Amino acid sequence: MSSTPAHRADAGRVRVVRRARAGHEVVDVDNGLIRLVLAPALGGRILSAVRDGREFLHRNPDLLDDALNARDPRAVGPHDGPMSAWRNWGGDKTWPAPQGWSGPGEWAGPPDPVLDSGAYACDVTVADDGSRADATLTSGDDPRTGLRLIRRISMVSGRCDVAVRLTARNVSARTVRWALWNVTQLPGHPARRPGDGVWLGTAGSGAPDTVDLVAGTGRPRVERHGDLLHVPAQDVVGKVGFPDAAGWIAHVGPAGTWTYRFPVDPTAPYPDGGSRAEVWMEHPLRAPLEHLGGLRPSHRVVECEALGPYRELAPGDSAHLDGTMALGPRLGAVTSVGRHAWWSEPLTCAEGRVTGVCVPSGSGPAVLLLRDAAGHVRRRRELGTCAAGVPLVLDARVPADPDGVRLDVCCARDVLGSVAVAAG
Repeated sequence: MSSTPAHRADAGRVRVVRRARAGHEVVDVDNGLIRLVLAPALGGRILSAVRDGREFLHRNPDLLDDALNARDPRAVGPHDGPMSAWRNWGGDKTWPAPQGWSGPGEWAGPPDPVLDSGAYACDVTVADDGSRADATLTSGDDPRTGLRLIRRISMVSGRCDVAVRLTARNVSARTVRWALWNVTQLPGHPARRPGDGVWLGTAGSGAPDTVDLVAGTGRPRVERHGDLLHVPAQDVVGKVGFPDAAGWIAHVGPAGTWTYRFPVDPTAPYPDGGSRAEVWMEHPLRAPLEHLGGLRPSHRVVECEALGPYRELAPGDSAHLDGTMALGPRLGAVTSVGRHAWWSEPLTCAEGRVTGVCVPSGSGPAVLLLRDAAGHVRRRRELGTCAAGVPLVLDARVPADPDGVRLDVCCARDVLGSVAVAAG
């Protein structure tokens, strides 16, 4: 096992700063390991996510300068119309699904004057000891969908991930049926390294791997690698859905690895042909796509989208979708994403040896625990110290015990991964 020091060993208090920018205000949330910039006036989105000085999110340079000033402050504010009128600021935001223009049960955006481009209220609480900050972004009440959207973003000290809780509340006098839909825009780029692109795990549910959703210039190419699906970097305008998604999606690019983990409900219906996750890709075009409302992309963008199931909401009812976003180094393929770590090389145990490469979200002493069938610890092996966001390379002998059936790799109290121990 080996690891390297974290970028900032003094990462401690979570700090929140509000800053005025041309046309709007931003809210910085920083724990010394990662920094988020929230833009309440721009549809309540996360406009920037930075680790080690590298920006992970796409933002539109035609609309925003490097300091996040609106190039034209008059562009800030609610707007509506066809896709050609959309001011796509970029970043990470929440929409209702399904999207469409054929009836009231479909969200006819973007653009959208309330949920996408309207101003959100922003309330921030910070623990007295600086160990945690919670930012709650709340939309206006949307008469078209009947919804109020609430985004709670929580950052704690010493970790390179953030928790995101999405809420859709029915503020109308009618029953509505929607799914929560989190959309993260990341910079697209030509393929440069093996493993670049989008990775998803599959659940083995029997549902199709993919479903075609939108063909602008074509359909994004999807490759299967065992239990993984890979959407390589490519120049195409289109969208594909993933009905068998296992509850995580990751993007690997020049800035590093972005991951998003979310729950799936195998018993519930999902929009867009049962899609639990979706990927939209676009690249610059010389002419607008008239069949997509005149949309004319001007940048390379990859959207990684996590969906919740359909929920029928009576007046006053709410639906929730929890997610966890993490930022880490560029290691190639992502093979799994857990609650406290993501893995670039899977955890394996063979011939008395345990191997794998993961990136933990927290820091602390690393330990290998051998457990019996009842979950009791039979053997324990100290592995040193792991650091948040730094690769943990495992290559250790398994403690011998005839009753041992499972190995847990832990960092402090966090279980990073588990693997069965073969008999004999």
